Amino acid sequence: MTDSVVRVRGVDKVFGAGADKTPALQTIDLEIPKGAFVSLIGPSGCGKSTLLRLIGDLTQPSAGTVEVNGKTAHRARLDRDYGMVFQAPVLFDWRTVQGNVELPLEVSARSRSARADRARAMLALVELTGFERRYPWQLSGGMQQRVALARSLAIEPSVLLLDEPLSALDVTIRPEVRRELSRQLASFRGVRLLVTHDPVEAIALADRLVVLENGRIVQSGTPEEVTARPRSRFVADLAGVNLLRGKSHGDHIKLANGASIAAPDAGEGDVFAVIHPRAVALFLVRPDGTPRNVWQGETESIDLHGERVRVRVSGPVPLVAEVTPSAVRALHLTAGAPVWIAVKATEVSVYPA
Repeated sequence: MTDSVVRVRGVDKVFGAGADKTPALQTIDLEIPKGAFVSLIGPSGCGKSTLLRLIGDLTQPSAGTVEVNGKTAHRARLDRDYGMVFQAPVLFDWRTVQGNVELPLEVSARSRSARADRARAMLALVELTGFERRYPWQLSGGMQQRVALARSLAIEPSVLLLDEPLSALDVTIRPEVRRELSRQLASFRGVRLLVTHDPVEAIALADRLVVLENGRIVQSGTPEEVTARPRSRFVADLAGVNLLRGKSHGDHIKLANGASIAAPDAGEGDVFAVIHPRAVALFLVRPDGTPRNVWQGETESIDLHGERVRVRVSGPVPLVAEVTPSAVRALHLTAGAPVWIAVKATEVSVYPA
């Protein structure tokens, strides 16, 4: 296997022409070193799959360059030094499981016996030994996806592209297949690039997240780095925290709607403010004491999450609070009910926007 480095430089991708032009990607710069497992995440339509297809040489950029192992993808076809696993396994029903895995090897100079040995080795890797003579229609959806993975790994790629490989699976088996996929890819030393809309999948599998929104990379880093300092509503929802943006003035932050948040040492300039839902206290009447952040709002929604309840409150500072079911009952919370919210100034985390 050759050294595997993906470089995307100044890439734009536009679909359509004239007045119907639609920008899909804008000024994308990305570099992925050998051995990295990167997940592209973001809301639907943000450009995740388009970027994956550009790296896989399945479409061409409108501007900029994509290089895989130093070869410019859209100027000369790559030498198939990558494998792809799609949402659907895309297996041939008239070929056996082993025949499907051997398929990409048939264009190589390997002998028939060498191809068979390689296919059996890959099926052993994905724990499908004994299924070589079965046909795809005789397998479960999860097993079919493992065959697709074995087929992609058979050519010893230096780059493995996974386009939402678990999204077509039944929700009841997805966690099990995700664990299997993580285990099976642990020994793969090339670049692994995963597109997913599932944040749990992204964090469980990848060691680096690249967040796209509206065709641009808005944040990247380890899962811990990205979720610790969200820079967009999508990432804040991913991390399960409240994210607000405003201008800081010493010990408070002024939001665009004029509301103010007290925060010690907020500094000066444009900032993000993060408040964990568990730091948001709810009251039926204005609370006594000395909390510096107190606002009146209206209960928008109440959702049970495990043993906690997330209460979304609208108002001058819209926030999500996380409380116990007993607190919901004690406060008689229902959608549309008025409520007071309080947050200690020391519970507000501030960093530059």
